[in-house]
Amino acid sequence: SVLALLVLTAALASGLALALLPRAPVNHLCTAPNNKTGFLCDDRVTCVPASRVCDRVSNCRNGEDEQEQLCGDLPHSLPGYLVFYCSNPRSWVYADQRCNGMNDCGDCSDETGSLAACPPCGQEWWSCSPVHYEFCSCIPRRLCQDGIQHCLGWSDEFVC
Repeated sequence: SVLALLVLTAALASGLALALLPRAPVNHLCTAPNNKTGFLCDDRVTCVPASRVCDRVSNCRNGEDEQEQLCGDLPHSLPGYLVFYCSNPRSWVYADQRCNGMNDCGDCSDETGSLAACPPCGQEWWSCSPVHYEFCSCIPRRLCQDGIQHCLGWSDEFVC
């Protein structure tokens, strides 16, 4: 009975020691639609696009995409994979806004240059020097031949 008591005590001590060990953080990185970076909910199924995290709308069943721990001090409280820092270090955008064709940083650093490392314009885009602030090096093809100049050389109206 002393041996059984020692075994029981050892088992309880082991269980207590394991309970006190810090748990490894859960990896919430996932790939959202259109191969964009996302946040994996605790259900391990739902992948929320990065730009929908901390938007005051709960996209995860338990609301973990809006928790204070994650959203309390943006962007510093976010995991690094959800953030893209613009060339101006005070400016940032969500990672899924990088290389989306839109000038989200305000200086095109999320679309052009080595920081962004974006591929060339996709099939749905026309490569040119846009005249409008919202685009950087491509315009959506739907804007081609619409009677409005979107590219410096008018290529969107005559070539596209």
